[in-house]
This record gives sequence, structure tokens and C-alpha cells, in this order.
Amino acid sequence: MDFGFADETASESAENAVPIVPVPKRSKDTVLEALPAVAATWVKATGYKADPGEVCVVPAADGSVDRVLLGLTASPGDMASLWDWAALPSRLPEGLYAVQDTDGEPMAACLGWALGRYRFERYKSSPDGRGQKARLLWPADVDGADVLRQASGISLTRDLINRHASDLTPAALADAALDLSSRYGAEASVIVGEDLLAQNYPAIHAVGRAADVAPRLIDIRWGDAFAPKVTLVGKGVTFDSGGLDIKPSQGMLLMKKDMGGAAQVLGLAHMIMDASLPVRLRVLVPAVENAISGNAFHPRDVLETRKGITVEVGNTDAEGRLILADALAEADSEDPEMILEWATLTGAARIALGTEVPALFSNDDDLAESMLAAGKEIEDPTWRLPLWAGYERSLASKVADTSSTGRDGFGGAITAALFLKRFVSDTTPWFHIDLMAWNTADKPGRPEGGEAMGIRAAYQMLRTRYGALK
Repeated sequence: MDFGFADETASESAENAVPIVPVPKRSKDTVLEALPAVAATWVKATGYKADPGEVCVVPAADGSVDRVLLGLTASPGDMASLWDWAALPSRLPEGLYAVQDTDGEPMAACLGWALGRYRFERYKSSPDGRGQKARLLWPADVDGADVLRQASGISLTRDLINRHASDLTPAALADAALDLSSRYGAEASVIVGEDLLAQNYPAIHAVGRAADVAPRLIDIRWGDAFAPKVTLVGKGVTFDSGGLDIKPSQGMLLMKKDMGGAAQVLGLAHMIMDASLPVRLRVLVPAVENAISGNAFHPRDVLETRKGITVEVGNTDAEGRLILADALAEADSEDPEMILEWATLTGAARIALGTEVPALFSNDDDLAESMLAAGKEIEDPTWRLPLWAGYERSLASKVADTSSTGRDGFGGAITAALFLKRFVSDTTPWFHIDLMAWNTADKPGRPEGGEAMGIRAAYQMLRTRYGALK
């Protein structure tokens, strides 16, 4: 994707670029008072208030653009300005622009610009081209390669979620993962259909067997075999009908996004591999469609799992935790340094935290705190909820080792996380992120549709933990 930066080899320079003048909220009067008289008159006439993300295009006498003002939320040095910068591309006419001052945060300025240009137009016969003609000169003090890698990882995540379910089947999701792995010379394999039973992934097979496109487990390995092992796991339900516990039609409208966890880990894997982080990366994605046919699994079926734990199915619409159980057991079998897992798992997490803040659960305080700190630093938040041991009793079953859903609907995000925890050793640091993976309305840099949540924070956390980029 073209993120709208001027070619580094081009002859353009800041001298012939239109300046973008940031107007931080706390110093806006000082900035506005320093404008030339003509510009100040224009700003006053338009009623510009320099609200966060508010753009004012100031014309020159000949009708060209003299300068651009951008209202910022934050005082200098505060990363909260990221999404304010994202307002720029769609508001600017064609031309070359240069940021007069990034307010000490060139990464926020440039990443905001790049994400502000994101469009999903795979199915458009005539793309609208909004915000695609303005180009930005790289500030002198920014790591442009890192801006592009993060923007590309986020775009990959968004693109996968935005594809419709007949386009992004389990097979197509595997193809996307294989394409990513080949780009970076990673090893990759896919276990398909009946081979899942032969290789002891019975829960993945049970959930996906009713669909026309067979279930599969995607497995990617990359990096030095002797480096610290970091394993990513993502829920890959490419469409969720609810199974025999079928959803109402309204409840299915967004269920193409139920592979949002898989999209997160593939976007994060892109960042890790592109940055050559010194880790031994593994990515596991169980990819299924939860469909209905004569061989669909039933409520109250008892399923075998890879770990040997038997599970009574409380509801076929709680299928994500079942496929994750097999994937987590395999991830844990190699004793990695950490397992990082994403899933669009429960409505309960959305009720608790809304659609914009993912819930974070972890069996390791250091891992959780480092993730929360990274998210706060770069404005990619998660919120920790407890693995409340007292709710373990809700998962009791009279006919199997555990129920998948528990006996009541209270604390649903916690009981789901407690279920997943049973498939990870207590000694393996693990976190589980329960996320929406979807923007419900348009905002600058965050259009309605698929969204990356928590992967920038995880990337930042891994860079901090395992050293600088090579």
C-alpha cells in the first residue's frame, strides 16, 4: 500500500513543500498569535478553534495553499496526538507537505499520517481516491522503515478482517499466511481436514467439519532456532453462524470478523519478521468456519482435545475457545518464553469494556504489566481483567473434565479465559486478549471496519524485551 510519503530519492525539499503547523491545545493561543496577519485573518474568519484533529487549510494570495494548521490533543511529548495526525490526508489537496514541528513525536506524526490514508477498496470498481493525492516529506528524525512496517502490519490485519466470508475462507486465510511466510523465508505448514484427527487436533476438526471448506491448522516458524521462543496464537473462525445454536440474522452481520484474532497475529508476525527481531517466532492459527450441516457438532457433545482434557460443549456458538484449546496445547508443548494469544471471544468483554478497549488476561504479572505499559506509551491500550479463580467452579461438568461455557452467564469473559488457561502450563507466561477487532464508526485513521488492537503494543513490548532492531 502507498502510505503517501514522498520518495526519499525525489528532488523535492521542505523549501517547496507546504508547511503543516501543529497547534497543541495548551499552546494554541501562542501559535495562532504568531501567524502572519493574512493567515491570522483567515483563521479568524473561518472560526478555526484548533480542536484535536481539526484541520485548517490557509490559502495564499494566488489561491495555492500557504500553510496547514492541525489541532493536537496533547502537550509536546505526549503520544496522544497519533490520531490527530491521522485527520490530515483526507483533508488536504494534492501537493507536497512537510511537518513544521512533530512536537517531539515524529513516529506519532508519520504513523498517524499513514493510517489516515488507509482504505479498503478490494471490492470497489471505482475507488474514491479520498486523501490519496497529498504527499508528506519524511521528518529528519523519524525511523521511516519502522513507520512503514507498522502501517503495513496494521493494514494487513485490517484487510484480512474486512474481506467477506465467501472470499476469506479457511483455505484463503491459510493462503494469506503462506504468502506472508514466504515473503520472509519462514517455514510454514498447514494440516487440513481429516489429517487434523490423525495428528491429534480433534477439537479443531469437530468445530470445522460441517463446512464445505475443511478446517485447518496453520503453523509458521521463523528465526534463529536458538533465540527466545515467542509463540503467537490467533482464533481463525472465518465465519460464525453459531452452529446448531444458531445466531439470529442480526447477530451474524459482523461474523466475518470472527477471524480477527488470526488477523492480529499475522499483522504482528509481519512486524516481527520485517524488523528481524531476535526471537524464534511461531504462529499458530486454527482456521475454521462454524457452519451447520448433518455432521455439525452438537450442544452437550463431549469433545476430545489435544491436551487430553475432555470438554462438554455448553453452546456451539462458543466455538472459538474449543479450537484455541488445541492450538494452545500445541503452543505450550515447546515451552516457549511466552504465548501471546488474540481472539474475538466473548460479548461479555465488550459489555464490560466497550468496543475500543480489548480485555487482557494473563497468568504472568510481569508479562501483563509490560504489555499494559507498552500500550499506554504508544496509545494502543488494553485493560487487564482477573483470572478469578473463584469462577472455576462454573466450568464444572458432570460428564466431562470441564464444560466449555459454565452454568450461568455471569463473568463470561473471565470464565472463557479460565477455560483457555487450562490448556497452558502454569510455568509458561501467557496472555489472552479478548477483542472486538472492529471499528463501529468512522474516525480519522480508524475507518469503520476491521481493526488492529494490541499488536502495536505487543511489538513495542517485544522490542523492549529483546533488544533494538538489527
